[in-house]
Amino acid sequence: QVQLGESGGGLVQVGDSLRLSCAASGRTFSNYAVGWFRQAPGLEREFVAAINWSGYSKDYADSVKDRFTISRDRAKNTVYLQMNSLKPEDTAVYFCAARFYGTTAFSPNQYAYWGQGTQVTVSS
Repeated sequence: QVQLGESGGGLVQVGDSLRLSCAASGRTFSNYAVGWFRQAPGLEREFVAAINWSGYSKDYADSVKDRFTISRDRAKNTVYLQMNSLKPEDTAVYFCAARFYGTTAFSPNQYAYWGQGTQVTVSS
């Protein structure tokens, strides 16, 4: 069993940056792929970015490509989402999720473990 906890959210201005962290506990998640998703009020949870077990394969939603970067520190059992040039439409609760099979995936249904989420609000 893997427990995930997100941190790093907050209230920022347009154009600012934030770095979200997803820390795993319970067991190492070196063999897990990790994804970031977000959900705004009234909308479905959407894919943001994912990284495979090794860290060498990464995928991004078109809406965040060239602005967000996903990375992982295997020694710290943590995955990060660096978010730059934030826009009001990035406002949402951000969740990290893990799947054991190691490859990236785009659907929330393909992830078995979820954190509680962290709020990101971008003010104009």
